[in-house]
Amino acid sequence: MKSNFRFRVGIFDASRPALLLACLLLPWNTQAAKSAPTFAADVAPILFEKCASCHNPEGIGPMPLLDYADVKPWAGLISYKVQAREMPPWHLDKTTGIQNYKNDISLSDEQIATIVAWAESGSPEGDPSALPPMPALPNGAQWQMAELLGPPDFVVKAPPYTIAANAQDQWWVRNTPFEGLIDEPRYVRATELKGSYPLGVKVLHHGHATLTSQDADGLRVSGPVGRQGVGKSGDLFAEGTGMLIHPSGQITWNLHYFPIAQEVRNEQAEAAVWLYPEGYKPDFETRGEQFFAADTGPGGLWAGDLLLPPHTIKSQQGVRVLNRPALITSFRPHMHMRGRAQSLEAVYPDGRREMLARVDKYNHSWQISYKFDDDAAPLLPKGTMLMITSTWDNTADNPNNPDPRQWVVFGQRGVDEMSHLWLGITYLTDAQFERLSAERRGRLTAQNGP
Repeated sequence: MKSNFRFRVGIFDASRPALLLACLLLPWNTQAAKSAPTFAADVAPILFEKCASCHNPEGIGPMPLLDYADVKPWAGLISYKVQAREMPPWHLDKTTGIQNYKNDISLSDEQIATIVAWAESGSPEGDPSALPPMPALPNGAQWQMAELLGPPDFVVKAPPYTIAANAQDQWWVRNTPFEGLIDEPRYVRATELKGSYPLGVKVLHHGHATLTSQDADGLRVSGPVGRQGVGKSGDLFAEGTGMLIHPSGQITWNLHYFPIAQEVRNEQAEAAVWLYPEGYKPDFETRGEQFFAADTGPGGLWAGDLLLPPHTIKSQQGVRVLNRPALITSFRPHMHMRGRAQSLEAVYPDGRREMLARVDKYNHSWQISYKFDDDAAPLLPKGTMLMITSTWDNTADNPNNPDPRQWVVFGQRGVDEMSHLWLGITYLTDAQFERLSAERRGRLTAQNGP
């Protein structure tokens, strides 16, 4: 008797499990798509706030980052750069020293995570109606301080200089007379130095315009009427702080140019100065941003002991003792292409040590002045030692090193080296130091409690 039972052999359909899996994952994928960051709602606000000032058609950034079409092709590179904390440029060591700055453009961990997640999810555009308003962009033809202070009281110009195309970096040092712009000693409120527009602003890497005069006693006095660097804005002194200048003297222009692919003819750097009203005398007098060397010589720029052998890492320290109390408002390291790290440490008269600021990813392409928040700015008693430590990396591991086989000495070219920093510093009387210390303690107590 035949059984009615028959075993049916079917054909295996490989698409069915995949279809089933897709059906199971559809709700999850839909939710993930909804929660993935988009350019319009999540990424553009970060780029507009942190990047657009350089990454615009007239900025120094290599590409504009103002709309989705601009940004989409660079999504992967942007993700890499922000994860490495190479962009935006903020080279401070986040594990030590003061971390409160007025001009901090670094990204938070959350902002970095947003950009990375956006790039990894395919860089979706999102709803264009969610875009924030286009940011107000700086204009290289205008003084940036003018937005806050109005037109400058006077502007001085360097002699013209032609920067050759695709050449080595070049220094331009000249003196010009300072006469007829003020008729009595006046206090400076702010200064700004920039290259001429439109090409001078692209080749001026950093520079100084220093006014040297004689005071009423016939003593030589000097101070900056402009300091510039890529990534550094003008200098605005705190309310009640000013720099005294005199009616006649000489301006020394010390300008460092990095050539571009075209010749820049008759570039004339300009320095603008904003003054306090006539007759005004501020509570605090400063000489502006000042030079501090990190070498074992007498403290001058021409340190003879700076020598980097091939394929080596070297550090050097210098110590300067404050013979008066002082308030430090900004920190600007300066080395060249082999520079890797530089730090400023305070050793107090009681022996206590405090790291004030340290850059651990120094990059000579940028000349950033790190401006301390008011109640974080170092307020230092007389007798404090400032310990300045510079570290150079003359090895192949340094991506900025043009040739690790070379012996490197001090020099003005980018391929040579330097070892100093610039501090925004105001020296104080003992009474002023005690007053500022008490006022700061009162503010911090009010904020944080006793």
